[in-house]
Amino acid sequence: MDDRTFWTEADAHLVRYGNPFSPRRIESAAGARVHDSEGRAILDFTSGQMSSLLGHSHPDVVRAVTESVSTLDHLYSGMLSTPVVELARRLSDSLPDPLSRMLLLSTGAESNEAAIKMAKLYTGKYEVVSFDRSWHGMTSGAAAATFSAGRRGYGPPMPGNLTLPTPNSYRSPFRHADGSYDWQTELDHGFQMVDQQSSGSLAACMIEPILSSGGIIDLPEGYLARLQEHCRARGMLLIADEAQTGLGRTGAMYAFEHHGVTPDLLTLSKTLGAGLPVAAVMTTDEIEAVCHERGFLFFTTHVSDPQAATVALTVLDVLERDGLVERARTLGAVMTERLEGMRKRFENVGDVRGRGLLQGIELVEDKTGKAPADGLGRAVTAACLERGLHVNIVQLPGMGGIFRIAPPLTIAEEDLHAGLDIMEAAIEEATAARP
Repeated sequence: MDDRTFWTEADAHLVRYGNPFSPRRIESAAGARVHDSEGRAILDFTSGQMSSLLGHSHPDVVRAVTESVSTLDHLYSGMLSTPVVELARRLSDSLPDPLSRMLLLSTGAESNEAAIKMAKLYTGKYEVVSFDRSWHGMTSGAAAATFSAGRRGYGPPMPGNLTLPTPNSYRSPFRHADGSYDWQTELDHGFQMVDQQSSGSLAACMIEPILSSGGIIDLPEGYLARLQEHCRARGMLLIADEAQTGLGRTGAMYAFEHHGVTPDLLTLSKTLGAGLPVAAVMTTDEIEAVCHERGFLFFTTHVSDPQAATVALTVLDVLERDGLVERARTLGAVMTERLEGMRKRFENVGDVRGRGLLQGIELVEDKTGKAPADGLGRAVTAACLERGLHVNIVQLPGMGGIFRIAPPLTIAEEDLHAGLDIMEAAIEEATAARP
């Protein structure tokens, strides 16, 4: 099929489900690059959908999938296999006490859905609090806890979903007298508003340690501990959604470890499968026991699938064998230095934020006014792709100048620099072309 026919048929037969498709027809992918129909190699600075932690077509993952398909891929959901039990033990061993119980699933939305149901069943309450820039998935419960997009036109969402202000230090109006960010007052005020809105049935607070779709917002030091105190005072469970931050990407095995706080429920997905559909919920013995006693039901087609467990075990093996958590920390420092250099050089680079190999920059009209530069973001994205780099902007109103940068943990340092060189040149070109 030639490219013209390909795009004609795509326009005729595909359901459009979000942002416009990238204007390249992708034929293959390997390592940190994807290859289009014209044979052009494109550096992938988004790891697919922030998922291909080990790069594309990692040989260990290919081998694991091939062997699993040949021997043990899918079972009746009431059957168990060795890979599932082994993965449960391995994840438990990688986590602080008391997180020791695993539910193995397929997608991030599914794992968040299960965590929300467990929190409601355990507490006997139904209200869920999340950030006003959150993204937790597209299924009903997860979508109801998602406030960054997708809430209009579908009728009433799941009842009982409330918001906290996203702790965006670059834009928050909460300031000390010296102009520094006052996140404590903002968080306390947020819970005052939650208490005003609540019907007295607060079950859980679900957060991402770094909001990705919300604009690469890293929680301030001390924030997560204070948030957990608010949850404890109200009898709420704390759910950490580490779809993008789990498994080493931020320079720690789990991003909550940066904050010295252990959640009551942890959800993993994207990075756990390194690009394949694998997800999990981790929780405590106590929460699991109470939920089981009360009839917890999450019997899905692919719950506890052996192939998903085999893939996740392979990811854990490669992370440990190749020292990729430390590598993310080391390369993350390199990336931070380069991005900070761009911030100092360009008037339109307003902020740099994130950790490890999950970082972002925010483009603005100028540093003084901080007006979002959505048009500039689109121009830089196009210029990057033309030069052989795929980067992703947050394509939400007023956020189209925020770049999410998440290359694979296996990326070569020279490729990281090559991609950042392209980004810097694209920013220079796009800013120079502005009237």
